[in-house]
Amino acid sequence: MKKRNFWGFGLIFAVSIIVLLALKGDDRNFEISKQLDIYATLFREVNLFYVDETDPGDMVTESIHGMLKSLDPYTVYYPESEMEDVKLMTTGEYAGIGSIISQKGDYVIIREPYKNSPADKAGLLPGDIILAIDGNSVKGKSTADVSELLKGQPGKEISIRIQREGVEKPVEKKAIREKIQLPSVPYYNLANDRTGYIYLNGFTDKAATEVRKAIIDLKNRGAENLILDLRGNSGGLLDQAVEICNFFLPMDSKVVDTKGKLEQWDKEYKASKNPIVPDMPLVVLIDRSSASASEIVSGALQDYDRAVLIGERSFGKGLVQTVRDIAYNTKVKITTAKYYIPSGRCIQAVDYSHRNPDGSVGKVPDSLMTEFKTAAGRKVYDGGGITPDIKIEPDSYARIVQELVIKDLFFDFVNRYALKHPEIAPIGSFKITDDVYDQFKKFLKTKNFSYETDSEKALEKLVSTSKSEKYYDSISGEVEKLRAQFIHSTERDLEVFKEEISGLLAEQFIQRYYFSEGVIEYNLKTDKEVLKALEILSDQAGYAQLLRP
Repeated sequence: MKKRNFWGFGLIFAVSIIVLLALKGDDRNFEISKQLDIYATLFREVNLFYVDETDPGDMVTESIHGMLKSLDPYTVYYPESEMEDVKLMTTGEYAGIGSIISQKGDYVIIREPYKNSPADKAGLLPGDIILAIDGNSVKGKSTADVSELLKGQPGKEISIRIQREGVEKPVEKKAIREKIQLPSVPYYNLANDRTGYIYLNGFTDKAATEVRKAIIDLKNRGAENLILDLRGNSGGLLDQAVEICNFFLPMDSKVVDTKGKLEQWDKEYKASKNPIVPDMPLVVLIDRSSASASEIVSGALQDYDRAVLIGERSFGKGLVQTVRDIAYNTKVKITTAKYYIPSGRCIQAVDYSHRNPDGSVGKVPDSLMTEFKTAAGRKVYDGGGITPDIKIEPDSYARIVQELVIKDLFFDFVNRYALKHPEIAPIGSFKITDDVYDQFKKFLKTKNFSYETDSEKALEKLVSTSKSEKYYDSISGEVEKLRAQFIHSTERDLEVFKEEISGLLAEQFIQRYYFSEGVIEYNLKTDKEVLKALEILSDQAGYAQLLRP
């Protein structure tokens, strides 16, 4: 009798749970329908009765952006007009002239034409001011607006009117749009006789193929060690990260788990093939901009004690996005899961689900981070990005150097110099001579370059505050003594910080004459992280010790 009552109670309990879940589901469905009805009614009323004409498309797009902004920065709506952006994000490919552009005053300028691109073939140069595209003025337009006008059907000619420094009248340039493929590996080479270096700047659908090709080529050229540079790499496709990890990890090694609200997003990703370099000593470089797929690669390799990580703590993005098709050829990129690397840790640094009262979002404090262990037993932590095995602080620059960068004076000087000097020394032997540096100083005088230090700003604030509080008369003597000590001389600072200034000026020269890949090659000889990696890889015992608890 008791047994029958037990099963009867169990049946009633199970039915109750099912009913409660159904009711809960019905409640949620009702709430969704209710809110959609409110939105549709509001939208109709505003469009019918608002005093001025409204644009329904703009209103819906803005409301969608506002809604998604409350979630996280990675959940994004793409209207039909932005499908090229989606393609660029996933494939690194678009149709256009192939150039980096930037805003300068009322106009957009050519920042850097890609090597052998339509922009390069058409003779567009860094610093060229874009006045009109196909006869339509672009004064006052944003970089996004101009970028949209420069893109278009491959094979179609585009007319670009520019103003170039040193040329009195505007110049008309003709370019033929092409499919532009941005490489995931813009540069790789031997850093020394035994060590290969690969710079991976994104995880598009061709990233693994390009990395594989680079590894094999470097091995054939004698590389016994490898440096994989993920600095500045903000991520991309998860499957590419898994495949790249597989180059170094054994078959069936778990690379990452994803876990979401729906069971369909709970997946385990494993290495599916035999590695191509299972034992090659490896250093991975990361920084504060290394995010998402970069953190999967660096974190998984760290969890298996397969690589030494050097640099700064990474960004901390442990969220997975899925691009989904919605109505009228639009798309939405939705955060559907969190990812967990082999040790079990999620490195997401920002908790978007719990916002502060003012709407801001806080990072996970160090005190709440959980300890995990690598395969060899080394301690690693969740909640704040990937912490490198060897930390290297980024360079800090003098205020004069910061001001020269902010005011874009390195760029302007090099462009003016290049108009009269079509060539410079090869990358390996180029340096800023005293003559070039003197020319740069003279150029700054023509620009009336000046700046105020933080110390001077703080002193002026003290003066202002003391005057308003009527203390200034009693401290004026001391204030003037401080002012005399704080006052800087631009001429003096140009000499004191000559080495720092020359370094960044040289980079700008290399970029102007040898493009971005030239800058990577040029910096290899002085890059602190690369030099540390070479030092570690040259000491087999030291390398092995770093991968032990």
